[in-house]
Amino acid sequence: MNVGTSIERSALIRRGLRLEYFTLVWNCLEAIVAIVSGLFAGSIALVGFGFDSVIECASGATLLWRLHSDHDPANRERRERLAVRLVGASFVLLATYLAYDAIHTLVRREAPEKSLPGILLAVASLIVMPLLARGKRSVASALSSNAMRADSRQTDLCAYLSAILLGGLIVNALFSWWWADPFAALIMLPIILREGVQGLRGETCCDSSVEDHCCHDEVKQA
Repeated sequence: MNVGTSIERSALIRRGLRLEYFTLVWNCLEAIVAIVSGLFAGSIALVGFGFDSVIECASGATLLWRLHSDHDPANRERRERLAVRLVGASFVLLATYLAYDAIHTLVRREAPEKSLPGILLAVASLIVMPLLARGKRSVASALSSNAMRADSRQTDLCAYLSAILLGGLIVNALFSWWWADPFAALIMLPIILREGVQGLRGETCCDSSVEDHCCHDEVKQA
């Protein structure tokens, strides 16, 4: 690697680190607001969204761990492979949690209260997450990092979940349809499970557009 390339890569790593630190701070605040508001309102979708924020914090921490090893090519590849799978495991964990609580809520017909903080949080997340995901994809492409690409998908998913959450909360607030909240949580499951399985297999989606075409880039095996 020549000096120019090394300097460019170092600049990309610094940008990636800034994005991941921002991810950690934002999602910690998001998790606190979502979980507290969800518990007060009895909203499984809102609590689940907060739990997703906790998982995204773990994903961001994994990427920080990966990026801090970039100066060592051998260690970089090892951490890259492991980071992709850790992010995948976080998706599966989230899907398991949401499935259990949503089905439990539907069976017991537990109606959530209206949550203005939850609605405001979902709107803020819809604005911030797409911008953050775009920045991560740019760095991931330049670094050829499947781990960061997977993390950008986690951020994309947060935006999707924000839209679903917002829909469920607004429908419940306007029409008092108690089932909208757990139903919104269940809509999240196929998206989350697919990402989790791909991550555990060492695969990532390269295109996060609405059509969601996947390239299934497989990470090199050790």
